[in-house]
Amino acid sequence: MEDLKRVPLRPGAENRSYYKYYLKEFAKLPADKAEFLKNPVGRTEDGLDIHERNRLFQPGYLPDERGVFSTADGGKLVANNTKFLNATGEMLQWWFAWHGIDPLRYAIWDPFDHYGLDISFEVRAKLLDPSLSLREKCCDIQHVVKESLVMGNPPDTLFLDFKKPEDMGYDETQIGTAACSFFVGANVGIESPLGRVPIVMTHTARDTADGCELRSRFWMGYNIINGKAEYLMPDGMEFPLEMALQLLGHNFNEFTNLSEILPSVYAEEKDHWE
Repeated sequence: MEDLKRVPLRPGAENRSYYKYYLKEFAKLPADKAEFLKNPVGRTEDGLDIHERNRLFQPGYLPDERGVFSTADGGKLVANNTKFLNATGEMLQWWFAWHGIDPLRYAIWDPFDHYGLDISFEVRAKLLDPSLSLREKCCDIQHVVKESLVMGNPPDTLFLDFKKPEDMGYDETQIGTAACSFFVGANVGIESPLGRVPIVMTHTARDTADGCELRSRFWMGYNIINGKAEYLMPDGMEFPLEMALQLLGHNFNEFTNLSEILPSVYAEEKDHWE
């Protein structure tokens, strides 16, 4: 990564206590994941059908824990499983509530791809409200982010609309149990030459003996409307494989880095919201 530049920051970012994580060496992908990216396309029948997404709360593992899969509608599913040592689902819930307040927090997650994050005054007030739980701070909020799916490429603009689990069609009773110690879900739109491309994003976690495991799913071409999944690409159009492959590589990188920094960032900043 010596030839790649870190994302530009706003004036004064260098004065923040967590600026050191922006300068830190980027975490290297585990060897098995680097090898997996050479051939990450799985069988359609192994991908989790978006209409059966509550299977994420079942014990054990699904056939699609990582990879890119086509869907019956012509969409794509991107999946990743990330081990977080010495971290918990509650730490991940904190991270998703905390990082949107300052663009530098988004940048330390991935200093080579995360160019910016904007929220409204109303969302900021909600995130800073001490009367709300971490889970409440991760629902009914919006982020507008600029990030590159391929290191070195110009950033894309993404619109993330985070919603309550039940509004995303998930069983609310599973959240906060051994089946799911962390949850965020959002309808996402990526600006592209095709227009605003729809994606359903879900991150869940399960605590383990040595930390937790994050299980990520992106159903590309879909949004959840009134609790139901709908395929929104034009009739007869299959979702581009290349964009799904780019997202998988990006997700591998950003969450590998987050898994390395989260325990220390949480320990140092968990009570510092402003």
